[in-house]
Amino acid sequence: MKIALFGATGTIGKAILEEALRRDHQVVAVLRDPEKPLSKDGHEGVIKVSGDMLMPDSIAAAVEGCDVAISAYGPRFGAESELVEATRSFIEGVQKGGVRRLIAVGGAGGLEVGNGVRLLDTPEFPDEIRPLARAHEDALQVYRASDSAWTVLSPAAVIEPGSRTGLFRIGISQLVKDELDQSRISVEDFAVALLDEVEDPQFYQARFTVGY
Repeated sequence: MKIALFGATGTIGKAILEEALRRDHQVVAVLRDPEKPLSKDGHEGVIKVSGDMLMPDSIAAAVEGCDVAISAYGPRFGAESELVEATRSFIEGVQKGGVRRLIAVGGAGGLEVGNGVRLLDTPEFPDEIRPLARAHEDALQVYRASDSAWTVLSPAAVIEPGSRTGLFRIGISQLVKDELDQSRISVEDFAVALLDEVEDPQFYQARFTVGY
């Protein structure tokens, strides 16, 4: 496939890029600054183009001819509300560009931990990332209100670089926890789950999550 990827320079975005190339997809890395180096610069499977997540026309031009658009966009600290604006822009731009399928990296904060309680509403949830968690939930509502073929993949409570095992469990609205009551996923396995969804869509207009 030809995949448009926004946020390719971030930790999760880089893992998605690596996994897509591993599967022999062509990746269009949409960057605000196309001169910015990527981990796979020079690879024949990567095309770097200019694009701005807050400008729908810019997005439309960047995704034209692609089969799917992926957003691993993350707002700057202190500007979390931009995520909602970027989501609206992403949906509009992808549609203008003629791409039907779009997948976005979501947040874990809106997942339930039991009795309808969301992770972000628990006392243990870090205050400093609560604004981002709420922004992800607001962005999810924007997706739900759209008529596009969207999917949002939320990570486990802890996502960090690790190993690519290809072994994980999938959830829908509940936070996935292991036998030690921990919720974890590596960025590498998160990328595996996301590319699995790209290749074999299972969650149409829905959010799902992964964890060990």
